[in-house]
Amino acid sequence: MVARKYKKVVVIGAGISGVSAAAHLIKNGLDTVLFERSSAAGGVWHFDERSALEPQYPNAKPSFGDYVVRPAQSYSTPPPELEDQEDFETAHAPPGPSYWGLKNNISTRAMKTSIQEWPEGTKDYVKRQVLEEYIQAISNDHGVAAITQYNTRVEEVRKQGNEWVVRTTTLQKSDAGFHLWERRWVFDAVVVASGHYNMPHVPAWPGIGDWKAARPKDVWHSKRYRKPDELRGKNVLVIGAGVSSNDIIKESVAIANKIYQSARGGALDIPVSLLPEKASRVAGVVSFNLDHDKLATAKETDPIPGTITLTDGQVLSDIHTVVIATGYVTSYPFLPHLHNDDLPAAEADEYVLVTKEGEQVHNLHKDIFYIKDPSLAFVGVPYHVATFSVFDFQAQIVARVFSGKAEVPPEEELRTEYKARVEKKSLGRSFHSLKEDNGEINYVKDLVEWANRDALKLGIDDPMVGHTEQWHQAFNESKEALRWMLSPKDKRIGTPPASLQALLDAFTGVSEK
Repeated sequence: MVARKYKKVVVIGAGISGVSAAAHLIKNGLDTVLFERSSAAGGVWHFDERSALEPQYPNAKPSFGDYVVRPAQSYSTPPPELEDQEDFETAHAPPGPSYWGLKNNISTRAMKTSIQEWPEGTKDYVKRQVLEEYIQAISNDHGVAAITQYNTRVEEVRKQGNEWVVRTTTLQKSDAGFHLWERRWVFDAVVVASGHYNMPHVPAWPGIGDWKAARPKDVWHSKRYRKPDELRGKNVLVIGAGVSSNDIIKESVAIANKIYQSARGGALDIPVSLLPEKASRVAGVVSFNLDHDKLATAKETDPIPGTITLTDGQVLSDIHTVVIATGYVTSYPFLPHLHNDDLPAAEADEYVLVTKEGEQVHNLHKDIFYIKDPSLAFVGVPYHVATFSVFDFQAQIVARVFSGKAEVPPEEELRTEYKARVEKKSLGRSFHSLKEDNGEINYVKDLVEWANRDALKLGIDDPMVGHTEQWHQAFNESKEALRWMLSPKDKRIGTPPASLQALLDAFTGVSEK
């Protein structure tokens, strides 16, 4: 058995997935470069006071991403439509979704990576800056910061022969002003670690575009939420019943006038019992209806003139602000040739990564290696997992494959396994979820067995270590606390787990009643 070795590898993104990938690549002796479009490592945990840019209403096609990919050319000055420096900077590197009160909802003990301990005394549930500092500690302690090109956005990634050609633009600032510096790079392999939370998802509700055009500052996606002050004294509709929706409501309910949470009743909706008492859950949205006659005379401080019709027939009015907390679109704008914005997921061929729904990444082996060309790898695709830990295991297998310590099986074998997974899980947003019983544990176990099986064949004395006993204990405690918290109160059996209140404090800010 002879495994292929690569020499030069690029990593895209400096969140936990990218920093972990780069750290393990460096550890395995690979010449690595990491591109990060912002000025700091941290990914979704990096807080930026500036609000994220708003998307098109409703969504543009998935391949558009959250920034405009420009043709291959250099700008000595900003493009004419972006002459304001702050607009130019936010267009180059759109701020992420981190908000002031963001915390983890999986125990830090279960999120620990294989290469970095948490600072002594770290609690199970912590504020966002603790998580950002942990990622930056990995970057600093394992040589990643030294090979990171900050303020550098990847514009395009294409395979030419046996090489990957990467085009980047770097934002440079000086006393004379600021401009973009364009460069062309060549690598043997690529790791995409740009994350889930870039392109906001805005459903095509009838009338949503009219509402956004009429009151652009009062209709926005949750990605731009930072602090609750902007909702003070207002009647607010938050659409969606996930974590960010609940956090926004939890943080602002004390100062808002009235808050509604619209939910479709999906399996992943957070139970209504976890909503603060002053907030009301209502049905899903059918349409937005703008009163053009009243719009002409309405003040900016008045409610948006119009109504919102819900699936149960209820009609909401006197709404000042609409917050769209409906998640994100899967998008890799720097890989346009692997997008097909007109192809339904059910018709995905063996080459496409993202189809028109933007709900999943197609054609990946174990959510990591592009089946048609495993020199293109992804870290950070699975969700409903202890992210830092799972992404660290993914990073380890990528580093082993790219350094010749493990081998990707033949394409036919990968295709057979992938088809079986599609048959079992079906296509769509849940395809990458590892929420099912032991899903995460079995996934990591498969990666570890793969790595160690190939190490044995190659005569390499470097076993990959799987989940530890300490991890299992922490994971089970988190899982039990989460299960208890999300269960209807009349369905709970036994006594509350000891870790429940710490999770409630992080998740809802309320005590168990």
